[in-house]
Amino acid sequence: MIGSRKEVNIIATGTANLAAVAASFRRVGADASVSRDADEIERCERAVIPGVGTFAAARAALDDRIAAALVRRIEAGRPTLCICLGLHLLCESSAESPGVEGLSIIPRTIERFNHGARVPQMGWNRVCPEDGVRYVPESGFAYFANSYRLADVPSGWNVVWAEHGARFVAAAERGSVLACQFHPELSGAFGRRIIQRWLEDESC
Repeated sequence: MIGSRKEVNIIATGTANLAAVAASFRRVGADASVSRDADEIERCERAVIPGVGTFAAARAALDDRIAAALVRRIEAGRPTLCICLGLHLLCESSAESPGVEGLSIIPRTIERFNHGARVPQMGWNRVCPEDGVRYVPESGFAYFANSYRLADVPSGWNVVWAEHGARFVAAAERGSVLACQFHPELSGAFGRRIIQRWLEDESC
């Protein structure tokens, strides 16, 4: 359990399994709540963008005020955890939903898996962090459920890699912002340690 209870605000994207995400934070002693209030999302201690569903549906659930609040807090480096589709939303666009604009924090397009990879990728896969990654400091196995991938990230982000047909970004972090393609809330003890590190980080 963490030393003092942290407040975590989970953003209701309309597509995510909010109950599972909230339960994962409560298990490590955090106070987790769900919100669609833009002001609350911008000023809260820690925010989570969960994601299960399509890029277009999740983006449509983030109205202009919520999207702007998210961009401001992420660009300011405030503690934000983006899960699975939450990582995709940080990008400019996705091949899953042509013509739909993401938050454009990461100037990249999400691509569909190729190189003969089975889709969706559903199950456990090994993740390997580069030097400098804080929240995923060791290799381990995490749970994935995705048909689309981020191939790389711009400089300034620390990267965790995985392989499925070809190498892809399993997680990326910048400051106190952590974006995971995998589901830490479904990744057993390995995922729980990642959640705890992010919660306990007092450098933000």
